[in-house]
Amino acid sequence: MYRLEVISRTVLILICVGLATGCGSTRAANGKTAVVAAFYPLAFAAEQVAGTSADIEDLTPSGAEPHDIELAPQAVARIERADVVLYLGHGFQPAVSDAVRNASGRAVDVLEGLPLHSGSGQDQDLTADPHVWLDPVLFERVVVDIAAALHRRAAAAPLLRRLSTLDRQYRVGLRHCARKEIVTSHAAFAYLARRYGLHQVAITGLAPESEPTPRRLADVGAIVRRTHATTVFFERLISPRLAQTVAREAGARTAVLDPIEGLTPGEQARGDTYLSIMRRNLRTLRKALACR
Repeated sequence: MYRLEVISRTVLILICVGLATGCGSTRAANGKTAVVAAFYPLAFAAEQVAGTSADIEDLTPSGAEPHDIELAPQAVARIERADVVLYLGHGFQPAVSDAVRNASGRAVDVLEGLPLHSGSGQDQDLTADPHVWLDPVLFERVVVDIAAALHRRAAAAPLLRRLSTLDRQYRVGLRHCARKEIVTSHAAFAYLARRYGLHQVAITGLAPESEPTPRRLADVGAIVRRTHATTVFFERLISPRLAQTVAREAGARTAVLDPIEGLTPGEQARGDTYLSIMRRNLRTLRKALACR
């Protein structure tokens, strides 16, 4: 009986080692760190920092809006077994935050320690605005935290330099503008606006699927007319209907201002990245705000 028990234990150990996914972490057979990132900006930063030392999975599919993704059981299991999980707390992705509670590896809420803006108006149900990656300076701090979690601090230097350059480009590009108001379909751009001296006027709140009241639509339209705004911005991953309604009633046009919550399949095919889309956003803002 004792010998049979020893053999059984040995077989179980060998099975666990062979599968490398069912027992403990998901560290790959090639020794790479298994990293699960909640959505695109975190996956991008992890890929830039880790290079070939990690296998990185983005939980949010291409073209999907990340705020309210539902996780399949397999995705939950990968979160629980990953070596490192990168996510945003404060209600940004509730399903991910729930799964992280059972993570066996290191779980990193990249919002921890950052100076977060509180929601306002119709956002009173949300404790903080999570869109910190749209401020290159704050995103530098996120990158540093990700590099620390991956034990790759020195490897973060090239990305940090690119973010510093991006910040300078925004400071120079938005320094002399005829207008300062940016009218957006949802309140994703407060950090960017505050960093560069702009004022965000959002049609909806922090959650892009929220519906504005008729009073809110009227107020935004009045602001567009009063400030002579020429553009109402919408996003690729959500319907432009509200932005088009406000623009039509105010005599303005519409344009894309991307919150970079994910890439579309077309953007992936073109090789777009966080950095290229941020530069595209800068060009869009300069045109809309008549910057010189």
